[in-house]
Amino acid sequence: MALFKINGSAVKKITAKELDLEKHLQELFETNLEELLNIVFLAHEYSTSFGGRIDTLGVDKNGSPCIIEYKKNQNDNVINQGLSYLRWLLDHKADFEILCQSKAADIEIDWDSPRVICIAESYNKFDLDTADILPINIELLRYRIYEEDILYLEPENYQKVRISTSGIVKKSKQEKTERLQKTYSIDDHLADIDKKTVELFQTLREKILSIDQNITEEAKAKYIAYKTSTNFTDIVIKQYGLKIFLNVKSGQLNDPKNLARDLTKPKAIGHWGNGDYEVKLEKESDLEAIFALIKQSYDLNK
Repeated sequence: MALFKINGSAVKKITAKELDLEKHLQELFETNLEELLNIVFLAHEYSTSFGGRIDTLGVDKNGSPCIIEYKKNQNDNVINQGLSYLRWLLDHKADFEILCQSKAADIEIDWDSPRVICIAESYNKFDLDTADILPINIELLRYRIYEEDILYLEPENYQKVRISTSGIVKKSKQEKTERLQKTYSIDDHLADIDKKTVELFQTLREKILSIDQNITEEAKAKYIAYKTSTNFTDIVIKQYGLKIFLNVKSGQLNDPKNLARDLTKPKAIGHWGNGDYEVKLEKESDLEAIFALIKQSYDLNK
């Protein structure tokens, strides 16, 4: 993407540049992992028992283990590496939980939703086809460094709604199968929900997805996530209304109608979903005002 700097009435193109050393990419992300991807950093070059090393190991705010691999060279096969590390990690859950404890990451681990994230300047057709055909969700992020120390980050594989009917499986000696990721659907969240709540959700969902064609909708165990490079809003569907979390830091939300609750005040409140604000949508008359808050979160996280 071409970026331009506006100075009064003049426009100047900002050119892309290369990092001085390949390792700087990994250092840059690890130092700023929470700001960039909303993931808590756990380990650098984490050694596995089969000799490989996971580039970056983390856990997101919902307890999902996160394996991050960086494609520094054109021939790096980060997707296959990530899947191999995921399989190893699921066989060594205790090691990961001990690591979280040692880093004071006090969070319940969600082993149903592990994440494999690949970061590269670009991907070829084989990378995209591989990620697209797999029933497991592989997140491909594309970055670019520009002059004036500007970092651009966006998702490469754009699936607004990803529905998977089966997980990647591995066979044991008894020929049993085990999912690497458990999959959920929108219908799972809407089952047995009041009709008016379903209609309210469907209206809000349509408005959110209309913001940007690159928005991804992903059904999790406890909520439905909407994201670009990171989640900007998460929706929990209750019987008689929606509980919406906004990925906005405390003090940064413009909320003239005081619809949102700051979860950091008077003290931090544990919750599913990302961000410091929660808002409830129970009647259609509040939809536009609440959607404006969601749009703010999108603008801050896109």
